[in-house]
Amino acid sequence: MASIVPFRGLRPFPEKARAVAAPPYDVLNSAEARVLAEGNPFTFLHVNKPEIDLDPAVNLYDDAVYAKGAENFRRMQAEGVLVRDPVPSFYLYRQKMRIGERDHVQVGLMAGASVAEYEADLIKKHELTRADKEADRTRHVEELNANAGPVFLTYRAMPEIDATVARLAGRAPAVDFVADDGIGHTLWVVDDPADVERLTGLFARIPCLYVADGHHRSASAVTYGRKRREANPDHTGTESYNHFMAVLFPHDQLYIMDYNRVVLDLNGLTGEAFLGRVGEKFEVAPASDPRPGRATEFCMYLGGKWYRLTARPGTFNAADPVAGLDVAILQGNLLAPILGIGDPRLDKRIDFVGGIRGARELERRVDGQGTGVAFAMFPTSIEQLMAIADAGAIMPPKSTWFEPKLRSGVVVRSYDE
Repeated sequence: MASIVPFRGLRPFPEKARAVAAPPYDVLNSAEARVLAEGNPFTFLHVNKPEIDLDPAVNLYDDAVYAKGAENFRRMQAEGVLVRDPVPSFYLYRQKMRIGERDHVQVGLMAGASVAEYEADLIKKHELTRADKEADRTRHVEELNANAGPVFLTYRAMPEIDATVARLAGRAPAVDFVADDGIGHTLWVVDDPADVERLTGLFARIPCLYVADGHHRSASAVTYGRKRREANPDHTGTESYNHFMAVLFPHDQLYIMDYNRVVLDLNGLTGEAFLGRVGEKFEVAPASDPRPGRATEFCMYLGGKWYRLTARPGTFNAADPVAGLDVAILQGNLLAPILGIGDPRLDKRIDFVGGIRGARELERRVDGQGTGVAFAMFPTSIEQLMAIADAGAIMPPKSTWFEPKLRSGVVVRSYDE
């Protein structure tokens, strides 16, 4: 079952919501965050990227960074930028994003998700976490005593939940704004006890949840909850640390974009020699469009030209849910054996570029350094993600890029609610 609980969210007044809401901490570097926050004392970047208020020479993991984030968080509450709702509530969070000629719309339920169910693998994972990043987010949760950004969860869609959400979203929203990037964000507060009870009961029929995005946020919140539980001799299971903030979306509303790769060099090979090695495992042809048309197909930018690569039969195991992923095919047949990228989680020669930045960003990266190669990927599907999580397996790193991203600061969950 999916055990969810309402909570008393901290959130900005509607007229301040647009100024407060900020991209999640991990999609901007510090320099980009400084530029975005310039002239805006309300942006939640002062909490989830607090280094922007310190000297750029300060290490990102310095004690002063975490202390500054906590100070800014307290200030935003003291000044009335963030105000706590009077009763425990669920929140409906709708996002609207223009994709080509259509509008993509997804509506999720913001709630407290269960630490115990995460530990029991009823909230299923598909990625490994990095120890340094998990420690960073755990420290951030501890200093704030709050979940600054929600975890992005999904579940197999249920018609009864869809109908209930549609009914509740037919009411006037509490918050409705369009961010600078053109993505719309709408929030409804669900505080009627009957509605809270119905949603709680419906989600209790969901057998499991899946972490779509936010593995480090969820792992750190669970670590924090476990520490608090172990330190409390009077633990009952009802304490606030037993849950963490998440937004739960039905799987059939999600949009996954490509997650592309850039490698800084050709591992000592000339362009001609590199192309020859690639041709051993892939059919290689010139490409007029830098977007793969289907799975097992890749587009490669090399020496100012785009090529289309198609994995040759027998070079991968299509029956294996992990080995059959495009990211695994590229890793096993090209990145590791030809370019020497053995562990893409640790190798500094490889970088990952979300599909939202487009093919031109791949060209810019390669042209700017005057060497190297880029690969445009076909997006992983949500069905592939759930199949791998159901099998208890792990995806290769950077397999999925979800859009739109959940904004931080729309609702914050404090553990002292």
